[in-house]
Amino acid sequence: MALPVNINELIHGSVVEWERIEFKEGWNPKDVLHTICAFANDFNNWGGGYIIIGIAERDKYPTLPPKGLTQAQLSKIQKELLGLSKRIHPGYSPIAEPAQIDGKLILILWVPGGQIRPYKAPESLSKGAPYAYYIRKFNNTIKATGNDETELLSLAAKIPFDDRISHHCDITDLKLPLIQDFLKDIGSELYKVSGTMDFEQLCKQMVIIDGPSEYLKPRNVGLLFFNDHPENSMFKFFHSISKFFGYWLC
Repeated sequence: MALPVNINELIHGSVVEWERIEFKEGWNPKDVLHTICAFANDFNNWGGGYIIIGIAERDKYPTLPPKGLTQAQLSKIQKELLGLSKRIHPGYSPIAEPAQIDGKLILILWVPGGQIRPYKAPESLSKGAPYAYYIRKFNNTIKATGNDETELLSLAAKIPFDDRISHHCDITDLKLPLIQDFLKDIGSELYKVSGTMDFEQLCKQMVIIDGPSEYLKPRNVGLLFFNDHPENSMFKFFHSISKFFGYWLC
């Protein structure tokens, strides 16, 4: 599954802030679980983040060329990742993409901010371990406590505008040519298959649609970037809000 980002630029920090990238030389399931949970909680409204496995870090920067992963290690991690994701409450799964850098295999986990935060994960992988909320502070994953936990819980109903789905628009409002132009411009591998893959699946991989299969709707960020007339789509949104308050005030 290709990512809608140029992988080389991602690793060198030229398209995503370093605070949104976590490098792991090897597979540490507990640490990865906590970091997935933290990025999904999107405490600072950064839009989530990326976990890159197979590249060591030094002073929060990648050590290149990477140590990499063997094919056996990569397969093992991908199998364990499925079970690991099920331990997050509410349910959440990152998007995993193997890649090659300098001839070495790595695994990239894309963790967009979740729609139903806050998320929590077990403090350890042992049976019956207590659950906790995790967040990102600067370049670190930490357990949310005190005021941080209170603030995180208050964000439950405060999904950032660009992450919200637009109930008054449809997937057809997202335009494939604009999506392809974007993917081509940033050098994404997803561009190569964007013309032949199912459009719904393409939008899911870019996380510009959301909702259950029977009610898939575009996210506002998708409408802002990939609609010929985004102002019309936003007008639908704000018009619906004004109607709601009009009825409520009557």
